[in-house]
Amino acid sequence: MDGSNGCETHQMAPSEIDVEGYNERSPTTPLATSRAQSPFIQHPTIDFDGLSWPSRGTLQRKEATEKEKEECLAKLSGAVRTILECVGEDPDREGLLNTPERYAKAMLFFTKGYEENLSIIVNGAMFHEEHDEMVIVKDIEFFSLCEHHLVPFAGKMHIGYIPNRRVIGLSKIARIVEMFSRRLQVQERLTKQVALALSEMLQPQGIGLVVESSHLCMVMRGVQKTGAITTTSCMLGGLRSTAKTREEFLNLISRK
Repeated sequence: MDGSNGCETHQMAPSEIDVEGYNERSPTTPLATSRAQSPFIQHPTIDFDGLSWPSRGTLQRKEATEKEKEECLAKLSGAVRTILECVGEDPDREGLLNTPERYAKAMLFFTKGYEENLSIIVNGAMFHEEHDEMVIVKDIEFFSLCEHHLVPFAGKMHIGYIPNRRVIGLSKIARIVEMFSRRLQVQERLTKQVALALSEMLQPQGIGLVVESSHLCMVMRGVQKTGAITTTSCMLGGLRSTAKTREEFLNLISRK
């Protein structure tokens, strides 16, 4: 156990990894799949093959040949065509003729984060510095898809950390946010994944995240509350254990 952030660091074989709740030997209950033991996590941040919390089929998609990619695109396009037929549309009319393929390509882009590798994204852009005060990057925009209804949620992420003689290139923080948001997500998990990934890479004295977003699944449907904003947070290390440090972070991100 790493005492700095409370995250497990043991290594597991690919066959032992519950890829996003998929493991036939373990129950797929909400407790098993949601990793509720905050701030702990069931598996290491970087799993097999350098991927981060891969889902079932992630490795297959990442290593697919060009022929397999074409087959996947055709299969996905066919599924979209079926959806159009089921909602009462004519997929052969002019406006919808190429929509199935367009949407299939868009969906693959929306979920490109599954194929990305945390180590490659960071690409060694970590540097030794004697800076030991808080570093904050505010208002990082992100777009993701709610895994429950496959409609977007979007907002801003505020990230701060206290270096432990190691800093990261600022653009890499935004790229890590992009990596985890370009998946099927829930906001709570997205918040935790970004925090733990940065903690794993930097080993900082503390790290804090606040995420604010609007979910179209409760704007376009259901309760239809257009002004509702969902806020989640994750605090690790010194920002979790020290109230004054946490208060400093929250005050700094609230400044305009």
